[in-house]
Amino acid sequence: MGAPVAGEVPVQVFGRRDSRPTQRALRFFRERRASVAFVDLAVRPIAPTELRRFAQRLGVEALIDRDGHRYRDLGLGYLRLDEAEILERLLADPGLLRLPLVRRGEAYVVGTDEAAWKALLVH
Repeated sequence: MGAPVAGEVPVQVFGRRDSRPTQRALRFFRERRASVAFVDLAVRPIAPTELRRFAQRLGVEALIDRDGHRYRDLGLGYLRLDEAEILERLLADPGLLRLPLVRRGEAYVVGTDEAAWKALLVH
């Protein structure tokens, strides 16, 4: 991904290199020649303040991958967790996150949503 052009706000993509949705997002932005800052969550976990910003904008429910293997393996479908407990689990285990997490400026998107990704590039 290219270095940001002076004055241009880069698109930040949080995900894992082995994640198909993350690969799709990176390809989407690369094809549109957007400057991208990629954070590989397998190498560096997301900062708690960054994750909280996503949760404030999109809601905690949007961030958890209820269809993922990790969610099923931990048996979380049988538990009733409030938003604070879900957020703590997401911070402790990034494998529970719905990927990719995409941010540009004050606009936030979670998951594969090409319409929302296009809207990020318009601003």
